Amino acid sequence: MSRTCELTAKAVQTGNNVSHANNKTKRRFLPNLVNVTLISEALNQNVRLRISANALRSVEHRGGLDAFLVKADVKELSQRARLLKKQIAKKLAEQSAA
Repeated sequence: MSRTCELTAKAVQTGNNVSHANNKTKRRFLPNLVNVTLISEALNQNVRLRISANALRSVEHRGGLDAFLVKADVKELSQRARLLKKQIAKKLAEQSAA
């Protein structure tokens, strides 16, 4: 399992530990990933995702998973999230047509 957020594509970054003597050693900056269960109101189902804490705040700010995925860029989403975005768009189109 890669250390990448499924919604924002936030991933591991690399850098240096710099000592007082200015010695540099490689280190990794890991994203704060959490396993969460989000509710899709359009699909009426729970969705388990591994996302960053920052993405969780963004989802809540935009008004839920459905609203976040509708506005999200497809390039940043994981395969599962892309599939969810398609399903949600299809369901919303059906509801607006009816």
